[in-house]
Amino acid sequence: MTEVVVVGAGLAGLVAARRMAQAGADVLVLEENDEVGGRVRSHHQDGYTFDRGFQVLFAEYPAVRGELDLDALDLRYFSPGATIARPGSRSTFVDPLKRPGMLLTSLLNGDVSLLDKLRLLLLRQRVSGRDEDDIFGAPDTSIRQYLDDHGFSRKFVENFAEPFYGGITLDRALGSSSAVFEYTFRMLTEGDIAVPADGMGAIPKQLAESARAAGATIETGATVESLDGDGPTVETANETFSPRAVVVATDPKEAGRLTGVETPTETRGCITQHFAVARHRRLDTGDRILLNAEDEGPNTVAPMSTVAPEYAPDDRQLLSATFVGRTDGRGRSEAELFRETDGDLAAEVDAALRSWYPEHRFDALELLHTDRVEFAQFAQPPGFRDSLPDLGAPGGQVYLAGDYTRWSSIHGALYSGRNAAEVALVDLGI
Repeated sequence: MTEVVVVGAGLAGLVAARRMAQAGADVLVLEENDEVGGRVRSHHQDGYTFDRGFQVLFAEYPAVRGELDLDALDLRYFSPGATIARPGSRSTFVDPLKRPGMLLTSLLNGDVSLLDKLRLLLLRQRVSGRDEDDIFGAPDTSIRQYLDDHGFSRKFVENFAEPFYGGITLDRALGSSSAVFEYTFRMLTEGDIAVPADGMGAIPKQLAESARAAGATIETGATVESLDGDGPTVETANETFSPRAVVVATDPKEAGRLTGVETPTETRGCITQHFAVARHRRLDTGDRILLNAEDEGPNTVAPMSTVAPEYAPDDRQLLSATFVGRTDGRGRSEAELFRETDGDLAAEVDAALRSWYPEHRFDALELLHTDRVEFAQFAQPPGFRDSLPDLGAPGGQVYLAGDYTRWSSIHGALYSGRNAAEVALVDLGI
């Protein structure tokens, strides 16, 4: 008899399934797609690896270290900091405490003032040692207001914060919660960002393999049509299950449909385009992300195969360019962004690279693949945590698992899966 049904094989569902199976429960995972991973997936084609949207792993997240075998993922690390780009100009901005050898380079960076660099050092001290609950439990404001309140200049916001944290929160207007800013800033000061050698899809693949090894069964292509919390009862097109408990680990919209619980409805999306360019056309970013400090073109360009050579054939290199919208009406909104054609967006990437690298030619820049990710995150305005559902909100023996029960991140998804499993196991007496 199936004791637990997990609906959804994203990160949260896979962690929940593995932990309950390890505890001895008979677990069945039902996933409507043909592959596991949810929003974290990779596509392999002609020697290239295309991650679904621009996604990276913050290696210092506690849940990442607790739930993943990082050595087995064979991580490839980005260098700390970023390259700030505008027409005819590129500059390197690095935390000198992480890379002491870059101290002079960082001090001489004219795109970020000395006072702003000192403010960053003070911010580093302020968040150091503060745990997640402390940061997210403090009074909240927008990232933009937070930076203003702490004295950061307009130049710093426009040159660095808008593209960098706009990329993290998928809103270049910086209207998201300052708690997200503080916690991710702390994680970046204490660790680095990386991608697995086989792409971000290696993360759910690892979780699925470990869940199966623990005894869980994972069925793909199995859509749950309805869920009755009394019992509970789970119905697919072909079968009806009556487990002792159900963990709903779908996206928030589907979770709301199945359980009737109010879940976040406002989302953030992005468009990521993947380009091939000749291997010898070196962009000299030092394994760092390029930040667009000038306009609403590609927000970031990442040298994926420079960081992870496995992402491209030996004679080519792979770049990913990500576009995000604004929510303040001062630039292209997300809705306007998604009306742009792939060709028009690719032309913007080409124009940006030509302006940032006037010494190069990009005649051979080739668009390989475009990901239009309408739901990459749920919106996280100031105070958003007050309205998030509790994992036990459905009642009975039905539980929620997903980053929308905590905050939008890989860490939030992994943590929620573990938490749902722990609570369910206690209630089941396992």
